[in-house]
Amino acid sequence: MDDCTVQNSDVDPNAGLETKHQWLIAVIAVQFVILFAPTVLWLWSRWTMAAWYNAHGILIMLVVIYLVKGELYRQRGLARSSNPWGFAILFPALLVHMLDAGMHTQLLSTVALFLSLPGLSLLFLGTERTKPILFPLTVMFLTLPVPLIFTESIHLALRHIAADSVAWLLPIFGVPVFARGTLLEIPNGSLQVADACSGFSILFATVTVAILTAYFCTDNRRRVIILIIAAPLAIGVNIVRVLLLALLVHWIGLDVLKTSAHEISGLLTFVVALPIIFWLGRNPEVIEQ
Repeated sequence: MDDCTVQNSDVDPNAGLETKHQWLIAVIAVQFVILFAPTVLWLWSRWTMAAWYNAHGILIMLVVIYLVKGELYRQRGLARSSNPWGFAILFPALLVHMLDAGMHTQLLSTVALFLSLPGLSLLFLGTERTKPILFPLTVMFLTLPVPLIFTESIHLALRHIAADSVAWLLPIFGVPVFARGTLLEIPNGSLQVADACSGFSILFATVTVAILTAYFCTDNRRRVIILIIAAPLAIGVNIVRVLLLALLVHWIGLDVLKTSAHEISGLLTFVVALPIIFWLGRNPEVIEQ
């Protein structure tokens, strides 16, 4: 009897509740995945449709996941809590998803998916854990596919900037060029700076990542520098991309544009611009220099 008494006293009374809580989260997570799986597949198809169109969504989502994971890790010492106000966000989100089930737009369903995340966070993580990740979760709305009708004028302005800049730079490399609008004529052929080379996607991604980085930056001077440099950096990187393509056409011929060089050059703009933003946001010595 004494042994039984000692053994029972060592049992954590909260262990059962913790296990039930974990199982509840697992069950809801599975249901959540099943419910929004078609939406996620649709969103992925829009992100991967073309490197210049909505590819910024992938980059922004990865940054959001990274930042949210880091914030939750820093908050791991907080006691577990729950805020029932999460239902006030979750229920409207599910209603929007039900509305889209009849309309079949998938865009409304994506809005419902992103809207439901803060509600779930309040319910299962509590207010204190939700506060630091609320802004990144809100930024996820910027990963939504952008209809061309809303970006046509921006595309055109960026195309002219790229074309005019490359037309000014090519003679420095010994390449004669005649520019007409967004058309660049060089000895080996004519290059049309189309929407694919406008740099809209890298501009969208760089500015959004800069906003996120500045939000989590603790130095106000670095915040200002990050926000100021974001747009010029993205535009500058895209100009270099178009310049390199024009030089490749001059050296090799127009056939080079039929290879993967065009798509790879677009992806490289992300590889160059975004690490610079992260570097500025994480290295205080940059400001001192």
